[in-house]
Amino acid sequence: MQLDFTADQEELRSSVKGVLEKECTRAVVREHVEHVVRGEPSDGGQRLWKTFVGLDWPALTIAEAHGGVGLGYPELAIVAEELGRVLAPGPLLTTIAGFVPLVREAKGGEPWLEKVAAGEISGTAAHTTRHVLCGDEVDVIAVVLDGEIALVPPSKATAMNSLDATRSLVDIEVGDGPRLSITPDGVQRALEELTVAVAFELVGTCQTIFETNVQYAKERQQFGVPIGSFQAVKHKLANMFVAIQRARALCIFATATINEDDPRRSTATSAAKAAAGDCQRLVAQDGIQLLGGIGYTWEHDQHLFVKRAKVSDALFGNAPYHRQKIADSLGL
Repeated sequence: MQLDFTADQEELRSSVKGVLEKECTRAVVREHVEHVVRGEPSDGGQRLWKTFVGLDWPALTIAEAHGGVGLGYPELAIVAEELGRVLAPGPLLTTIAGFVPLVREAKGGEPWLEKVAAGEISGTAAHTTRHVLCGDEVDVIAVVLDGEIALVPPSKATAMNSLDATRSLVDIEVGDGPRLSITPDGVQRALEELTVAVAFELVGTCQTIFETNVQYAKERQQFGVPIGSFQAVKHKLANMFVAIQRARALCIFATATINEDDPRRSTATSAAKAAAGDCQRLVAQDGIQLLGGIGYTWEHDQHLFVKRAKVSDALFGNAPYHRQKIADSLGL
């Protein structure tokens, strides 16, 4: 089992990171958030989506036979982590990690995969009718029902108030629309892909919080020296680093089990999401505290990352939920 990313996959990471640093700057995210907070429409997510379509990112894991790039789940995980680092708005993650896996597992989903690969539609997955990511920003929502998925338009979505203004959450109604049959095992497999992608994205967000604090600890001075020289600050930064590396390692293992369809994939998924949740709890708290007074201000970007981390932790089961799943699977 491959337990780390290959040189080619790391080259993909460098490419993705380069694009995001140029196209999804803090200013872009800030502009999007300001519009959302004021209740105004924002085209920030759609502008990014058009950029990603031009780069074939929506087609990343779709088979070449359906017009896709034909890469595997590790490449998707890399993209998810980098999207989390910059708080990218828009429906890319929900399309490649939510909609595509569900449609791939369904019978007769090939035409929908071809539409995604061609950049004609974006999508999201609704494993429940609440807390549907980007449900009002996509062209189609795949709603999990009993033995089938319903493909409904975003007109059936109602926006919810969310702590995280960088991307939307919605409630949905299931109305008339195309239906595709799917097995319970297919739904579970698709949900595992989405859960690990969100966990990896959460790790990316925590990494940026950590890097912000490291930079601040080097620059902020008290008593004539950088605060990073204080033992208490060093300990907090060290604990943050360890938590991130632990979560990332478990996410990598979960990615490998999904990519190789290992029978441990369900347990690995829960372990990854639980570790990512534990990580954000520590990193978010200390990430605000170490910045002192400025960490609580609207003007500083740290709160945007903390809010994304808190909401991502709650999506598709938080840490206690997934620990209980592991305990149940072990008969404890």
